[in-house]
Amino acid sequence: MIKRKLGNTGLEVTQLGYGTMGLRGPNTWGVRVVEDAAAERFLNRVIDAGINFLDTAPDYGQAEQRIGRALHARRKEFYLATKCGCDYIQHPDHLEIKHEWNQDVIRRNLETSLRRLETDYVDLMQFHGGDAITLQENGLIEQLLDFKKQGLVRHIGVSSKLPDLPGLIELGVFETFQIPYSCLAPEHHDLITSASESGAGVIIRGGIAHGGPDAEIQRPNLNDVWTAAKLDELLSDDMTRAEFIVRFTLSHPHCDTTIVGTCNEDHLEENIAAANKGPLSPDLVEQVQQRVAAL
Repeated sequence: MIKRKLGNTGLEVTQLGYGTMGLRGPNTWGVRVVEDAAAERFLNRVIDAGINFLDTAPDYGQAEQRIGRALHARRKEFYLATKCGCDYIQHPDHLEIKHEWNQDVIRRNLETSLRRLETDYVDLMQFHGGDAITLQENGLIEQLLDFKKQGLVRHIGVSSKLPDLPGLIELGVFETFQIPYSCLAPEHHDLITSASESGAGVIIRGGIAHGGPDAEIQRPNLNDVWTAAKLDELLSDDMTRAEFIVRFTLSHPHCDTTIVGTCNEDHLEENIAAANKGPLSPDLVEQVQQRVAAL
């Protein structure tokens, strides 16, 4: 597994991380439901494969509980990132996602996550959105820094996107940024560079673009970019679309890790193989960028 330093945190993370949203379980959203026993087997398979960075959130249904049950005995084998600002509501048949920016919610998120994850600290606590002014005015950044002083949180970061991302980078306080990016959605390319140049680690989400045109659940907006840019023309005979997409993401010089979520063991193996092949060639990356930019 290729590893990189996560900015100035001192954490050495695998470039292929694991996003746990797919472990959310029933009565949340979407059509995929993973049973407890399957989730436990899969989480152990992820760690057995050498992946050492897991990303989760309090509003990912049962994901945190499942991580805690399956992996509490292996806590030293991986870095654990979760989020805060999650004031979700669990209805009988679905999970309503809400984000609130006040200290009571932040404190409750941390306490709940530590209990569910069966740990006494998280390696990374990230705001699940938010803008620079709100987080500052409500004293939430200071609150996370206080958690850090107490040893409950080792590093602080934020999961964000445009239009809030530039202002958050300018604050100069976050140790990591989680940012969406892929060859089919490249609009944050330069902001990834800006975040990295600030000394922060970069965690990319959406780096496999949900699997691209071959995904089980089709996303026409992404497929349209693939088709219009004629990216099939750039595939070698032995390269799948998913491999092409994830290796393009890993080609960004400031991608420290990309969190790819799956509950399919075959897909996991394919993702690991793709990541181990490393970035695409600079010439191929340039061709992709030119084609997508021309749309």
